[in-house]
Amino acid sequence: MPLDAATLDRLRAKLDAREAELREEVRTVRDDLGGDVESREPRNQVEDSGERGEELIRESVRHAEMEADLDEAVEIAAARERMQDGSYGECELCGCEIPLARLEVQPAARRCAPCQEKWERTHAVGVHIPRVP
Repeated sequence: MPLDAATLDRLRAKLDAREAELREEVRTVRDDLGGDVESREPRNQVEDSGERGEELIRESVRHAEMEADLDEAVEIAAARERMQDGSYGECELCGCEIPLARLEVQPAARRCAPCQEKWERTHAVGVHIPRVP
């Protein structure tokens, strides 16, 4: 059963709110990292190589968090496109309707829960933290 206009509006508002949160998180991380992580010196004076390693790990984690936020923003944009073309709420793998309860929790969902589980088992999902020299 297709989603009615009021439900779509409510889900669109959730997407808008989450996108605003993501923009703020990305802005905060960029400010914290001071731009290009690889080419800059650390903000704080580091006493030894162990502390420098810890600083690099913290920066790597913050950078990975920012990348995840940017990926989620792309998913939000894709959800809006699906709303426009009428395919929103349809699983991209099996074609079945994504339950409203799932869309309420994850409004950018592309797949129903069973297909999402299958997809996650076959696709690498996670954060890679580079080794510290």
